[in-house]
Amino acid sequence: MYSSFKRFLDIVCALILLPIVLWLTIIVGFLIKLEDRGPIFYLAKRIGKDGKIFDMYKFRSMKVGAKDIRLEDGSTYNSNDDERVTKIGKIIRKTSIDEIPQLLNILKGDMTFIGPRPDSAMWLNNYTAEERVILRVRPGITGYNQAINRNAVGTKEKIRNDIIYVENMSLFFDIKILLLTFQTVILSKNVNRKNDLTNNSKVRKGS
Repeated sequence: MYSSFKRFLDIVCALILLPIVLWLTIIVGFLIKLEDRGPIFYLAKRIGKDGKIFDMYKFRSMKVGAKDIRLEDGSTYNSNDDERVTKIGKIIRKTSIDEIPQLLNILKGDMTFIGPRPDSAMWLNNYTAEERVILRVRPGITGYNQAINRNAVGTKEKIRNDIIYVENMSLFFDIKILLLTFQTVILSKNVNRKNDLTNNSKVRKGS
């Protein structure tokens, strides 16, 4: 029952926020274009409910043609001094503004406001039977792991926290996650992993 109610809340809240998102898209889009004239949006292939692959919308924060660099656990490499990230990209990443276009994913039914953060499409066949429980629900713009760790932990620990969320999903838990997320973003906590390229010899590169 809560899943149905949650979907109703998602649609109502997304429609209310849509005008604000449109204005932000105009402003952020202008700044992105001003810096390097490249595309405003980046479409990331992500794993959705029931293992369905979908395109997740983000404001582009990296330079056009930047290589996809990943750590050995499949998570995206990120760093405060990542040369792939544009000037405006550093700002929208730090404030999580780059995630705002995912409101469109919510309206399309691919995502929810609060749920497990979607993993890269390449990770689908790496889930254990126990971990696949997270595919029962729609992925979220924010979630339990995102609220407490943001980008500071690896894929396996993230999934463990996602399982905790799925097994304890409730309105109260969602409100708690929302409040923790605001605190994490305002304090700019755990924006990047502590790992860096010099300490990890198994970083994978791809275009």
